[in-house]
Amino acid sequence: MGGLPPDLEEMLRKGQDRLKKIFPGGLGGKGGIAIIAAIALVLWGLTGFYRVLPDEQGVVLRFGEFVRTASPGLNYHLPSPIETVQTPKITQINTITIGFIKASDIPGRGGGRQRDVPEESLMLTGDQNIIDIHVEVLWRIKSATDYLFEIRDPRATVKLAAESAMREIIGDTDIQRALTGARDEIEVATRKLLQEILDEYKSGIEVTLVQLQDVRPPPQVVDAFDDVQRALQDKDRLKNEAESYRNDIIPRARGEAAKVVQAAEGYKREIVARAEGDAKRFISVYNEYKLAKDVTTQRLYLETMEEILRRTNKVIIDSGASGSQGVVPYLPLPEVQKRIRGPAK
Repeated sequence: MGGLPPDLEEMLRKGQDRLKKIFPGGLGGKGGIAIIAAIALVLWGLTGFYRVLPDEQGVVLRFGEFVRTASPGLNYHLPSPIETVQTPKITQINTITIGFIKASDIPGRGGGRQRDVPEESLMLTGDQNIIDIHVEVLWRIKSATDYLFEIRDPRATVKLAAESAMREIIGDTDIQRALTGARDEIEVATRKLLQEILDEYKSGIEVTLVQLQDVRPPPQVVDAFDDVQRALQDKDRLKNEAESYRNDIIPRARGEAAKVVQAAEGYKREIVARAEGDAKRFISVYNEYKLAKDVTTQRLYLETMEEILRRTNKVIIDSGASGSQGVVPYLPLPEVQKRIRGPAK
């Protein structure tokens, strides 16, 4: 004590005097022990207060056995080791990857490229081809008690179940559909199957999203696969061209066929109408002939001769005329009229 400054030495002496007044028998007495024990008990009891954040759910255990859950806010449980509390984050979205490791998750690499995991990414398709798939699964806790007590390693469980579900879905899908138009269908089917598996495990986990990050053929066969893809594209192009030609030629042929049919129908109606008209005219002439045979015969003769002589060169001979062997001069007025009309055209 001689080495302490005078003021500090005085303060220590006053403190000791006060303790002697409070504990006349010293700290080793019964009263001192009781007070120390009471203070320790109060401090131990205060350790039971805990806080649950808004994105958490409190799970209270009594000697390791679940007894109740606690809502967000300030709560209290019996001090440890009687009761303990775990506060898993039930709204946090967790992520696992299948077939690759993100660059940010690789130790000692803060950036750069991700790393492929072939033993996870290579899968067999329904048509016996191998495909390289990178998948990302997003999940959250929907039941804190099941999550904590029904499964031992939640992240490993989700990863193994997701890989199993993805392999089953890919095993029922052809490689061409997996690489092109079936991505959304694969994601939905895998999420549904994965959720069924986790529910069967009573894992307390909800799968929010299954997303295909990359779907491609293995690097060893990518060149051959590209050749196949180009061949398929050529096939589709030629098919489209043939479809286009068919769509052009068939309507045109149908139009021509309809045109021919309509012309034939018109010709048919024309011939039938003309035949019916000739038949009616013949019948009417025949009826007239029955009424006056001589007159009708003379009329038919004159009409027939008129029709014949109209298209021939004519020479008129009068057997009673004298000279020139009975030839009568004839002025072909119809021929003159044709010549007059000809230049006008």
